Amino acid sequence: MSIWNPWHGCKKISPGCVNCYVYRRDESIGKNASEVSKTGDFDLPVKKTRTGEYKLKKEDGVVYSCMTSDFFLKEADIWRDKCWDMIKERKDLEFHIITKRIDRFEACIPEDWGDGWENVTICSTCENQDRADYRIPILLKSPIKHRQIIMEPMLEEIKIDKYLETGLIEQVTCGGESGDNARVCDFNWIKEVRRECVRTNTRFYFKQTGAFFKKDGQIYKIDRKDQLKQADKSHYSYIPGTNEAEKIVYNTPSKENLLNRLKQSKFRQNFYLNEEDIQYIKDKGLDKIREHAKDFVKDRLSAQNPDNDGKQTPMRGHPVFKAQHATATCCRSCLEKWHNIPSGKILNEKDQEYITETIMDWIKTHGRDLGISHQNSQREFTS
Repeated sequence: MSIWNPWHGCKKISPGCVNCYVYRRDESIGKNASEVSKTGDFDLPVKKTRTGEYKLKKEDGVVYSCMTSDFFLKEADIWRDKCWDMIKERKDLEFHIITKRIDRFEACIPEDWGDGWENVTICSTCENQDRADYRIPILLKSPIKHRQIIMEPMLEEIKIDKYLETGLIEQVTCGGESGDNARVCDFNWIKEVRRECVRTNTRFYFKQTGAFFKKDGQIYKIDRKDQLKQADKSHYSYIPGTNEAEKIVYNTPSKENLLNRLKQSKFRQNFYLNEEDIQYIKDKGLDKIREHAKDFVKDRLSAQNPDNDGKQTPMRGHPVFKAQHATATCCRSCLEKWHNIPSGKILNEKDQEYITETIMDWIKTHGRDLGISHQNSQREFTS
């Protein structure tokens, strides 16, 4: 990774700018970060060594551009054309441009831009739902080869599923805010975006926790040096085609905890076994119903990214389907929200057995109340 800052300084334009790290750092050395100036590294991409070789090499990785400003800042209009020339010259390098000013993008691109340059990725930031709904549509309709979304600092839950479903977003990055005055980042927000990415097979990167991180209802203060480490240790980043989620440490809820939560859901409590379901269970026997449940779990839930996830379990047609909706074992998103089983993880035998038992516990409990005898199965009912 390399960093290229052709100019320094920026203007605050949205809620994500409030605690800007550049402003904090500049203030600590008596500098005004709102003053925009060209830097000594302006021509870094084309600088050469004494032997005539470029200083920046392809093997150095992605070149992150304008990290102490914004590439599409109006005050930098006089310098940007030269930067485009350097980017065009260095087709061997991959430039990532992160911006809060995607609305200025088309007014700032070179004449020969066409539908985008292969070596340029445009990353639009969005710190809340309002900015997401304003900036991402512009990102999607603009002539760009490679697009990413960056939610950093993430200030609230942000829904972007409809944008990911276009297939035009290559990666989503989430992270909290640093600094003593940082606003809280909730892990539930991170997990929700990750679920959307897994469902749409979009790469997801959990970059950092931020200084104040909320998890399981408790807020933790994270030292600056640990914010990246803690995010990395969570293994919550997602790369399609890999099984990184296998490394995520999680615990399924106790039966009592799960039942108490399910009772508070009007949607989950709306499911019940009717006479047809009861007769079907009596005719087949609970052992056969268990086999059906086991097969449904394996075939429809166990894959890393199941087909049609969220819609793979019908609302009716089999007692197991009703039990799945009643116990929130109907799709991978629900399994993560209610049972802590991460999306993007291939379900192992232990996971599948837990889900099957959860389904069967519900069927047996409701069946017992409706007259299904344990003689229909070699197993006793459990409450």
